[in-house]
Amino acid sequence: MSRQKKRQVVLDTETTGLNPQEGHRVIEIGCVELINRRLTKNHFHAYINPMRVIDAGAIEVHGITNEFLTDKPVFKEIAEDFIAFIRDAELIIHNAPFDVGFLNHELALLSKKAGCIEDVSTIFDSLVYARKKHPGQRNSLDALCKRYGIDNSHRQLHGALLDAEILADVYLLMTGGQGSLLEADTDAIIKQGASVVRALAADRPVLKIIRCTETELLAHEQALLVIQKASGDCVWLRES
Repeated sequence: MSRQKKRQVVLDTETTGLNPQEGHRVIEIGCVELINRRLTKNHFHAYINPMRVIDAGAIEVHGITNEFLTDKPVFKEIAEDFIAFIRDAELIIHNAPFDVGFLNHELALLSKKAGCIEDVSTIFDSLVYARKKHPGQRNSLDALCKRYGIDNSHRQLHGALLDAEILADVYLLMTGGQGSLLEADTDAIIKQGASVVRALAADRPVLKIIRCTETELLAHEQALLVIQKASGDCVWLRES
């Protein structure tokens, strides 16, 4: 029986300011999809007219101007498609209370019956995870990119879709890379191996040597480079 696919959505937003309770609004939403810890080409992206002025300090961060958003849809026009995209997924968000707070505020402005993000998705806060994994260190997205060797030199300004794509790379490396090529139940294999010890017969036939193909060798070398990039030291790449 095939294993159920795990769907995750890496999400980021840009806003007019820092506090929705002061009337600030969402102006950009960016989402990228992971299936079984592998990036797909499926994404959601929208610029939103906030119907208010953007703080000058916020423009310095993301570069999105009031003029640019003049002809963009209001949140009500994109809400249904957005909720459909994130429904039943685990949302991966860096500093989740900020983004979720803003999105829930937008939903509340639509209707008291609109509910909240937590009604349709579960939340994984990658900032909380990073702080536990790297206590006492800087854990901003830029700092994590540097720590895990992710090139974000093209990130001159914040942008929701770009930041979601970068966060997806950070999340995969920070939590152990992409999913195993094997779909077997690893825990079950470990438990079985621990309880069963088989002695090999002394007169067993010589084991057949199956050499890897050039394609398999290249894939192996690429995997080692990923480990080297993530950890800074791959023992299998050390010179003897």
